[in-house]
Amino acid sequence: MAHGRTRSRGDRGRPPRPAGHRIVGVTTQRPRTAGSLVRLGFLDGAAAAAGLDRLGELGPEICTPLAASADPDAALAGLLRLADAVENRAELLEAVADDEGTAMRLCSVLGASEALTAHLVRHPDQWRDLTDPTIGATRAPAFAMRAALLASVGADPQVAEPVATLPDAAAVDALRVAYRRILLRLAARDLAHHLPVDDAAAEIADLAAGTLEAALAVARARVGEAARTTRLAVIAMGKCGGRELNYVSDVDVVFVFAPVEGADEGGALRAATQLASQLMQVCSDHTAEGTIWPVDANLRPEGASGPLVRTLASHRGYYEKWAKTWEFQALLKARPVAGDLALGEDYVRMIEPMVWSAAERDGFVHDVQAMRRRVLDHIPAHEAERQLKLGSGGLRDVEFAVQLLQLVHGRADPAIRARATLSALAELTDGGYVGREDGEALHDAYAFLRTLEHRIQLHRLRRTHVVPDDEASLRRLGRSLGMHSEPVAELDRQWKYHRREVRRLHEKLFYRPLLAAVAKLASSDARLSLDAAEARLSALGYDDPKGALRHLEALTSGVSRTSDIQRTLLPVMLEWLADSPDPDAGLFGFRRLSESLGRSPWYLKMLRDEGEVAERLAFLLGTSRYATDLLEREPQGVRMLGGDLSPLSAEALTTEMLSVASRQSDPEEAVRAVRAVRRRELLRIACGNLVAGTDVALVGAGLSRLTDATLEATLTVAMDAVRVARGLDEEPTRMAVVAMGRYGGFELSYGSDADVMFVHEAREGVEAQVAAAYAQAVVGELRRLLSLPASDPPLVVDADLRPEGKQGPMVRTLASYEAYYAKWSHVWEFQALLRADAVVGDPELRARFTALIDPLRFPSEGISPDDVVEVRRIKARVDDERLPRGADPNTHLKLGRGGLADVEWTVQLLQMRHAGTVPELRTPQTLAALEAAVAADLVAAEDAEVLADSWRLVSRMRNAVTLVRGKPSDQVPRDATERAAVARVLGYAAGDSDRMVNDYLRTTRRAHAMVEKVFWEE
Repeated sequence: MAHGRTRSRGDRGRPPRPAGHRIVGVTTQRPRTAGSLVRLGFLDGAAAAAGLDRLGELGPEICTPLAASADPDAALAGLLRLADAVENRAELLEAVADDEGTAMRLCSVLGASEALTAHLVRHPDQWRDLTDPTIGATRAPAFAMRAALLASVGADPQVAEPVATLPDAAAVDALRVAYRRILLRLAARDLAHHLPVDDAAAEIADLAAGTLEAALAVARARVGEAARTTRLAVIAMGKCGGRELNYVSDVDVVFVFAPVEGADEGGALRAATQLASQLMQVCSDHTAEGTIWPVDANLRPEGASGPLVRTLASHRGYYEKWAKTWEFQALLKARPVAGDLALGEDYVRMIEPMVWSAAERDGFVHDVQAMRRRVLDHIPAHEAERQLKLGSGGLRDVEFAVQLLQLVHGRADPAIRARATLSALAELTDGGYVGREDGEALHDAYAFLRTLEHRIQLHRLRRTHVVPDDEASLRRLGRSLGMHSEPVAELDRQWKYHRREVRRLHEKLFYRPLLAAVAKLASSDARLSLDAAEARLSALGYDDPKGALRHLEALTSGVSRTSDIQRTLLPVMLEWLADSPDPDAGLFGFRRLSESLGRSPWYLKMLRDEGEVAERLAFLLGTSRYATDLLEREPQGVRMLGGDLSPLSAEALTTEMLSVASRQSDPEEAVRAVRAVRRRELLRIACGNLVAGTDVALVGAGLSRLTDATLEATLTVAMDAVRVARGLDEEPTRMAVVAMGRYGGFELSYGSDADVMFVHEAREGVEAQVAAAYAQAVVGELRRLLSLPASDPPLVVDADLRPEGKQGPMVRTLASYEAYYAKWSHVWEFQALLRADAVVGDPELRARFTALIDPLRFPSEGISPDDVVEVRRIKARVDDERLPRGADPNTHLKLGRGGLADVEWTVQLLQMRHAGTVPELRTPQTLAALEAAVAADLVAAEDAEVLADSWRLVSRMRNAVTLVRGKPSDQVPRDATERAAVARVLGYAAGDSDRMVNDYLRTTRRAHAMVEKVFWEE
């Protein structure tokens, strides 16, 4: 029997009673005053005294069992209601007075369950069931429950396919009454005789199995003769399959059918579908006797959209070809419980090899992690802190950990394949996969949480896993668990303690044994062989488990304090890294970072003591090569992970960069110091993007401001260096840098070059040639200094958007720009000027340059119809010729359909046509210009929203690709690992990369339709 393994643990199902707690009501005195009754545990002493008086001489006798109940006031009120409802009041009261066992069982139920009290009042004769002296010592056999439930609907338990003979409505009601009657006996055993939680859960599961059998008997009566054409097996899944069911729970099932010999398969399918549907309806329908529980068949192949019943062959075909890993995890607990049990056993034998090889499947870990995340994501925010089942440190943490250990190690060890969580945990402990002390602690925590769950559900027999927050309910729950002195405070203390234990042990179960395997730690933890450790790492998502073990050994070997802290820290870090898209890269990065910073006293202490910093670091290392490279070059940046990751202002950055540059006499050293600040700030922006969700517009603005400050500081250094080299007392010309393209639009991405134009103007009295030569030398020096080899990502200064492109002079005077634009410029150059922003250098020169170009890029009457045609012609040529060979036009981020170029050209054409009369359009920023176009009624708000959504999504994805790969790319990644990492950066759950791509395609397709409408319309 599956649950026999844990019985030796004795009274584990009931949490240990805290020292000093006792049942106050155990006394030989006969209290009758309100005050004495309050001291016994009644809340309303006066009402209790009046109620006891109504019981006559029995009143004093009943105080002890009433005071021992979860809610003495409710128990007394229930007893009075029952006494009024029974035919023979004297018999009830005499039995309660004379038999302590009967009194304790009855009062325990009345004080803990409002629903069972109401059931007893509706069926008062059933109180006699609680007089059975064998209840406390004898477990109800499953066959006896099945027989009683079948008999309740008039079916013969001795035949192979029992059929209900009672009228339909009577049978459905009778089944509910019989179900509650058996549940009443079970609850009395549980509450009064302290039934271990695994035994209670197994008994509830057996009751559910018998109920399904009886419901199937009713279904056979409804379907009639057609039912004889088919064999139907009901396979219990989940907690029912594992024989660990709650008092109130959906019962998860899968249906398997086979035609009887000689029957038509189509007819058998129809009959089986009818039987399954009717069975579900019998259990879930509401009648005068209430309901039982919903039967949920959504774990079947294809879920709710799949056929309700399948043959064995159909099941096999689905599981072999289409099933996801989580479906095999669910099949761990599959067990035939009703109908044709031989067919059900065939089903279990068929799926067993698939279940125990599931850990070898591609994507195993991602599927399991995604399932766990979906559970967490579906917890309502207002319930998260009080969720007993799904929240952090809850029941699901234990179940997932145990199931994952079974799937990983059960392939080679059949001894750990028990269906029930506590039985499986005992087997894992006996097999050395879980440390003995940890196994005991986890057993106690899980048993406490399950018992608390049972007590919560018993009250009203409702499916809930949320711990209530009102004092009356908490008092009742605490007392039901044996906490009588300070039930609310003690319940809160124990609940929090067990939640912490579950979370701690959940982390420890998988990871600390790995350290034991590689570091040969002397501890009570489970010891794994290296082969077993490799298997576990592989199942956790590490593609190179041997390499991962080498990293662990390097990090934990030795007897230094650093190694001690690493051994404490790594179990948590390994879990977080395993949860990232690339655990191998993350662990390798963590090793390199730790080797770099291992002697820094703050590093490991910060990770150990500040959980958020460690979690953020693990995500960065396992997700982003860009951030990892920056951290390796700027290891002190780990400190930033605990602070504000918002981009700094250009003013603050410029001040700092000028300050650090001024401390160096050598220009190269000065710019290296400037670039070190830039490297740190790139890391800040990347970390904010990755772990704090910095908005894409803020990322673009932050990168642009950082480039402003870098160019401002470098221009200052370059001008000074050239001046000194030429022996000049002062600069012969003023200089400015004009940002262009995405830089000018405040929309830089991580891989963007800095598109610029340089302008200068000779000071009064300086010859033009001298000024020009100086300006050319400064630009050359600026570009040289920024291109020097260094440990930071390069800042490429690209001046190809200048007049005449690469053939033109690198720097021009203001007058030269004016002359060129007056005589030679084309419409595309005016279009390029839309995003010109003079941001660096001499303020007066910058202002004059802006005044020069504004009439050109924002003509008062707009561009001519011929120019509109020319813009469209150039755009068509770009679409045809610029897309790289082999690139997919549907997934190219910049030039693809609905991508950045599509949206930006559309907005820019609106600006060139209308900015002369709409001043708000005179902005280099795409989204701001789009908003202005909406305000001016140039674009419908819904059309603009489509364009803006695409621009934001594509910009975010473009940044994410660079963060993940460490280098820029304009293509949605084809590599599965990179695509998964990009999806995680964008906020999708693990395993949702396909959804990310579908969202991208849908968004850009809609945007392309808007471009067709807005850009190309006449």
